[in-house]
Amino acid sequence: MALQTRQLRGKAIAEKDSQVLRFDDCLYKVASQSGKGFYKITRSSKFGAEWICLCPDFTYRQVKCKHIWAVEFSLAVRNTVKENVVIPNISLTVCPNCGSKALIKRGLRHNRYGDLQRFLCKNCEKRFTQNYGFEKLQANPQAVTTAMQLYFSGESLRNVQKFLKLQGIAVSHVTVYKWIGKYVKLMDSYLSKITPQVSDTWRADELYLKVKGDMKYLFAVLDDETRFWIAREVADTKYAHDARQLFRAAKVVAGKKPKTLITDGLRTYQEAYTKEYWTRDTGDRTVHIRNIAFKNQHNNNKMERFNGPREDCSRSQESRQPTTERLPNLPQLHTPPHGTGWTNTSRQSRHFS
Repeated sequence: MALQTRQLRGKAIAEKDSQVLRFDDCLYKVASQSGKGFYKITRSSKFGAEWICLCPDFTYRQVKCKHIWAVEFSLAVRNTVKENVVIPNISLTVCPNCGSKALIKRGLRHNRYGDLQRFLCKNCEKRFTQNYGFEKLQANPQAVTTAMQLYFSGESLRNVQKFLKLQGIAVSHVTVYKWIGKYVKLMDSYLSKITPQVSDTWRADELYLKVKGDMKYLFAVLDDETRFWIAREVADTKYAHDARQLFRAAKVVAGKKPKTLITDGLRTYQEAYTKEYWTRDTGDRTVHIRNIAFKNQHNNNKMERFNGPREDCSRSQESRQPTTERLPNLPQLHTPPHGTGWTNTSRQSRHFS
């Protein structure tokens, strides 16, 4: 009977707003129902991956308390939402002109990169090929996506051209550059029109990089769960920069503010958090975790891993630069590759707070 009572109380806690705070998969905080703050709920492989609570009920009786039940109910809801999130598929059985389903195959469209099936709509008699997103391109979609993947992995435009040539696709490096410009612009315009479904835990960090030939600091806010880049801004300095505009922009894009914000010990993050996310109401207040380290309980490994591909891209691009006379004790500057607005510098130029 007591177990059922704890279970019901845990369910009631999970159904209330701001009672269960998630920091990561193994750390939660559940509000005390007597108004004495929050109890920390942790899970470790040393204890058989079981939840541990610091409340008196679990500490002295060693039973699953209502706070652990609240966490488990919250996890169950979270997993159910993940299973029900479905990206709608594009319908390939309707006419793009009139929406009719009365379609028949009518020959092939031949080009030097392959064949595309042509269709005829019986309703409006329009002929078309179903090549969504790649209309009026001579190359097939696989060639375009492969070129973009290689380029954003650090390959130069001419190396991408050589790879495509080995696959039987003869295009110039200028064509690859146009593909990248076209689809990056399309993705940016698409993302600017949607409200991202992000979690309640965000991370903020800065990156030292080159923007149009000048060294700058890129400040960014990243969603902890989806890795979605919520907001970003470029600054000339690091310690004198005001991050309030960055946090304000992230709140506008996501349509909400986070319940948990994870940053390093940079003072500008604390000041911006106080102005934008802190409130007197404890129920609506964002929890700020700062002064993190790699070996501490909280770290920024996800944010550093997100910045990793930019470092790999930069090192690959630096290795292709022609040999020049190097000055002692000075960083070797390099020219941004053709078609990019900025590149990262070497790993030594990055600053880890």
